[in-house]
Amino acid sequence: MISARLIVVLFALAGSTAVTAAESWPDFRGPNQDGQAGDAKLPDSWSESENVTWKTETPLLGLSSPIVLDNQVWLTTATEEGHKFYALCYDATTGKLTTEVKLFESDDPQSMGNGAKDNSYATSSAVIEPGRVYVHYGHFGTACLDTETKKVIWKRDDLKCWHYRGASSSPVLFEDLLILTFDGADLQYVIGLDKKTGETVWKTDRSAEWNDEHIDKQMVKEGDWRKAHSTPLIVEIDGKPVMCSTGAKAAYAYDPQTGEELWRVNHDAYSATPRPIYHDGSFIIVTGFSRGAEMMSVKAGGRGVVNDTRINWRFDTSFPKYSSPILVDGLLYYAMDDSFLVCVDPKTGEYVWKGRAGGKYRACPIYADGKIYFFSLEGNTTVIEPGREFKVLGTNSLATDAPLDDPRRGPGFMASPAVVGEAMFLRTRYHLYRIEAK
Repeated sequence: MISARLIVVLFALAGSTAVTAAESWPDFRGPNQDGQAGDAKLPDSWSESENVTWKTETPLLGLSSPIVLDNQVWLTTATEEGHKFYALCYDATTGKLTTEVKLFESDDPQSMGNGAKDNSYATSSAVIEPGRVYVHYGHFGTACLDTETKKVIWKRDDLKCWHYRGASSSPVLFEDLLILTFDGADLQYVIGLDKKTGETVWKTDRSAEWNDEHIDKQMVKEGDWRKAHSTPLIVEIDGKPVMCSTGAKAAYAYDPQTGEELWRVNHDAYSATPRPIYHDGSFIIVTGFSRGAEMMSVKAGGRGVVNDTRINWRFDTSFPKYSSPILVDGLLYYAMDDSFLVCVDPKTGEYVWKGRAGGKYRACPIYADGKIYFFSLEGNTTVIEPGREFKVLGTNSLATDAPLDDPRRGPGFMASPAVVGEAMFLRTRYHLYRIEAK
């Protein structure tokens, strides 16, 4: 079996060069955790009757993104009330459901309250490597399965926090570790598990200074102010790995090998969701919600709190609160929550353009063969040409699963897409599609 370190290196090279279509999609943002699909020749148009190789109904309810390796597509799902939790495996060629494994049960699941309209009990995406797939359901449990036998190798159900509006952060593989993020209303920490055994290697509590006495007491009591949903990004800087992770009230850099906190940027927001982007020595971070929420660029490095020394730029309007940005040819692109797509110069933070595309956005965009694809809650995909002018190349639609005025039964894309070869795997609320040119 190929070593884990070599796999990480190969994935990183594939993502950074972006010259060949991905042969696997091991992370919800692809081989290099950034939405890059190389030169994959995806179709220019599709619909329910055009360029759909197969469409398969997905059982129960899950919003996790498809993960693809060795002709297997993995998803997670759960009962809508959060009592039972499953891993699903589909044949990537035929769309046939080959495996449905129940992993965890809960007699008294945490309520998500109003968060149920934007979340599920199976929103965290899996992560995969040759021979093993890792699935995560927040405090309900984490498991590792053998991808050939579909047998459980190990499980953990003792890592707890009160997620309040549900868990969303996805697991990350790094060398011999599986790294998980728990940003709950009561506890906030990151933890590294031995991926072979599931045993804890390190655990680091968030060091944010809450100072939330001045915040609305009901908000603090209910838990919003200390929550976050973002998935960490690991990059190599000056020959050393650095993990950037956005939490409530602060964003952090850690040594992923030991969990040591390297530096911290304080901010005034909560419920951060977008994954950080790394560009030219700096991390681009979205801090979440509240009046103090913003998008910022932070120069990697330093020690302790680096607000006064390392921030390149910041702005508090027209930034994404759910969908992660994507970097293409030196420009940063993203979808705002409603209607607009935006292009920003990542060096200066200056707007290049802002264009109306319509729709609402939660899923992350992808780049393939000179085009950027944005996926809306309404089931539409807007395709643009990257550059310093807003240029829409086309819009494609899939049928709605249910009335649009019911957000819990909404039709479209909350899960992010996967691209392998010339095929795109799209998950709507109740279906999984394989899209490719016929």
